[in-house]
Amino acid sequence: MLSSRQVYANSWMTVREDAVRRPDGTNGIYGVIDKPTYALVIPRDGDRLRMVEQFRYPVGRRRWEFPAGTAPDRAEVDPAELAVQELREETGLVAGRMELIGRLEVAPGMSSQTGTVWLATELTEGPAQREHTEQDMRTAWFTAAEFEAMARSGAMPDSQSLAAYLLLQLHDRG
Repeated sequence: MLSSRQVYANSWMTVREDAVRRPDGTNGIYGVIDKPTYALVIPRDGDRLRMVEQFRYPVGRRRWEFPAGTAPDRAEVDPAELAVQELREETGLVAGRMELIGRLEVAPGMSSQTGTVWLATELTEGPAQREHTEQDMRTAWFTAAEFEAMARSGAMPDSQSLAAYLLLQLHDRG
């Protein structure tokens, strides 16, 4: 990196442009989206998985995904604490057991954001505590077979949820 400048910032992310020198000596630029680490939670009760559905503005439609999020104002929060918060906030569930099962990179070609994937079990139901921006969110249980059918048909194209499900399968295999 030769230089870096922030070109945009809001409460959720910053965008920077880096001037770089490639290995062959030529110069170039990278546009990078910086966002804090997120936590994605897979709430599981037996064969059932809890998901949330909400409108995602960039793709212009509602979609199902596992509960996930970052801390407000681009804060970096302990990933275990963030997972507990996101689960309660989006679903109302409280986990008796929360286990880290993997880590993900969102889009390493354009973003520095990484995430942690948690398996939540021994669940207790309670009221959701959603942020104002999540007021249109719905939540429902799906069996693993229903999840896989949604993934196959394209009805659930969220790449983070699909990758997290693979981590869950690998976790279950030991």
